[in-house]
Amino acid sequence: MNKQLKKTMKESDKLCIGCGIHAMKGFINVDIGPFQGVDVVHDLNVVPYPFKSNSFRLVVGHHVLEHLTDVTQVMDELYRICKDKAEVIITVPYYHSQGAFQDITHKHFFAVTSFDYFSDKWVHKYTDSQFRVKKVRMIPTRLGKCFPPSLRHWASLVFGEIIRELTFELEVVKRK
Repeated sequence: MNKQLKKTMKESDKLCIGCGIHAMKGFINVDIGPFQGVDVVHDLNVVPYPFKSNSFRLVVGHHVLEHLTDVTQVMDELYRICKDKAEVIITVPYYHSQGAFQDITHKHFFAVTSFDYFSDKWVHKYTDSQFRVKKVRMIPTRLGKCFPPSLRHWASLVFGEIIRELTFELEVVKRK
């Protein structure tokens, strides 16, 4: 590990997973390839991640979860490396949009309630890792902007291509 990376990891409690060529300033940027701005080269399908438990107060992932093999495993690992009450912001393509299906490397599709499985809202849980769903933002397509925000979700179920992507704001809930 080089000196600059050690300094970055010591000073930052913010992580960007799957940053690709869009590394974020002030974050530790991790991706599978040594792209410009990547601080840690690591395959996010492989656990454990090379970070200590309870290290991060903020994790951001933009269009990465849909490419990974096991979303539950990734969420468990994010839970491990995050501090209690850490914020996890995940953006994914909406399942009923062309963007979800056109990329043949996508392995998962996400709906408005997908992360409820990691909260206390859902009876059927697949993990002990717990996140509170603070907010779900539905980012509309050009056509979707023609619908009032309160109707976009329902319109997307009928017409499709109304919502382009979803951004989930989650909070880590660790038991004391």
